[in-house]
Amino acid sequence: MKTEFTLKNATSHAGSKPLLAYLEKIKLEDAFRQIGCGKGRNTLFPFFKILMYLLVGWLLGCERIFHFRSLRDDSLVRRFLGGRCPHHTLLYKELCRAAVSMPTIRRDLKALNLDLITPCLSDECILDLDSTVETVYGNQEGAEVGTNAQKPGRKSFQPLIAFEGKSRLYLNAELRSGNTHCSRNAHTFAKETLQRLPKSCKVKYARFDKGFGGETFYSFWEGKQIGYVGKLKWTHRLAKEVAKCPHWKRYVDGDVIIEGLCLVYKATSWKKARMVVVIRKAERYDGDQLQFDFLWDYEAIVTNLDWEPIDIWRFYNQRACMENYIKEVKHGFSIHRIPTDSFKANEIDLLLKLLAYNVFERFKMDCCEPVHRRYTIARFRKEFFHVPGTIIYRSRQVILKIAAAFQNEYSWRRMEERVVLLQ
Repeated sequence: MKTEFTLKNATSHAGSKPLLAYLEKIKLEDAFRQIGCGKGRNTLFPFFKILMYLLVGWLLGCERIFHFRSLRDDSLVRRFLGGRCPHHTLLYKELCRAAVSMPTIRRDLKALNLDLITPCLSDECILDLDSTVETVYGNQEGAEVGTNAQKPGRKSFQPLIAFEGKSRLYLNAELRSGNTHCSRNAHTFAKETLQRLPKSCKVKYARFDKGFGGETFYSFWEGKQIGYVGKLKWTHRLAKEVAKCPHWKRYVDGDVIIEGLCLVYKATSWKKARMVVVIRKAERYDGDQLQFDFLWDYEAIVTNLDWEPIDIWRFYNQRACMENYIKEVKHGFSIHRIPTDSFKANEIDLLLKLLAYNVFERFKMDCCEPVHRRYTIARFRKEFFHVPGTIIYRSRQVILKIAAAFQNEYSWRRMEERVVLLQ
């Protein structure tokens, strides 16, 4: 078999054409253009082009900035960006330059994100809060040794992220040092998130795990008259109070038995008593009458909602989907890959990757079949984006020729048609 490197105008991402057309349809480049950059007008690569190139790269599967080498000569990406792509080393420099010369870029990117997702938000939103650990292997600015179950003793960052529980969309994020506790300034972050939301979107409920809490945090939600459910750490003091409650209500009586109760409890750090829901579970064995307390597994949830204990527990458990959202932004958009030594530049990169996540989620809502809206970005790339093709010019037309063996042609054409019909 003879080998020749003579194929021109080739692309390995031919299937991403509907997505790139969608970015043009929603005028994302024009939105990036509104972000001031401080560069000269005659510059070869304006900052809005840099942002657009980064966002496209994160969508198409680049995990690190040097992976953009594979996109630089891709004919489809080059055509989308106007005929030329910057060298990957310029991306590092532009992120660091923006961190120094553009003090409002964080605010601008967050505002742009909310403009993008506002049409997809409901009138009554559910705010889910969580944090994650991003391990680093150097001495990046702001990285500190903190709680790190995967790599104990390693420096890390701990970004705080807020998602909307119904739509799966990211609302707000903040990059923090690895030794920062979840609850530190959590109410300030929540307040900023609520202030940024449009008036048409009202937060009705908030959910968070046991890393969040404290008098200030709970009082914030109560002052805003927002219903909250949060996991509570199971302590000896709480266990003693629960032991005084003899009356449990049984909700599930099968192979797994679930019982619950409500009690008014005041932790030592709280200024007032609050409602705490306690759920206990145990597996039933043959002939077992559950006479021994050590068989029970207890969970405690603090709340200001007057629901049944089982409803509070199930509502909180729906928050488990947030772990999948964080897994998606980590492994699908590589937020755990820290690109530079600058803390502010790394935060810009985090916000841009989360914006790419929202673009993908909205693309699925607007242009994909219901069965494909459950796909992760990794599966979407494999089944739709990573397809060989070549661009040809014939009879004053530009034609993208895609491999004839493409298995998902029908669904792909449906996506393309829906992009065209968007207003």
